[in-house]
Amino acid sequence: MIKITDAAAAQIRVANNNPDVFEMVLRVAAYQEDDGSVNYGMGFDIEREADEHLIVNGIAILIAASSTPYLQGVTLDFVEMSPGDMRFIFIPPYSAEDGPAESGDDAAPTE
Repeated sequence: MIKITDAAAAQIRVANNNPDVFEMVLRVAAYQEDDGSVNYGMGFDIEREADEHLIVNGIAILIAASSTPYLQGVTLDFVEMSPGDMRFIFIPPYSAEDGPAESGDDAAPTE
């Protein structure tokens, strides 16, 4: 399922201290566009009957069943995009085209 980095978890905890979201849980959502791209989103929300409720890196999250397939292997991180510009980003799992190279028989051994 989804992973949450330590940096993202720390920032979510800060945001969760806001009185406007008291007793709300972080909802993570994703859906696929007609062109095949996936859009991700998040925000504090109340739990609905069909939601999946998970604890990831100490953060309670809600996921609707329709979002589950698109969140498999995704990582939520909090990074500095440019100096002073901190943002949450969703990092999808790598595809065969852009993932790490496979090690072949001639690969150097690792220890």
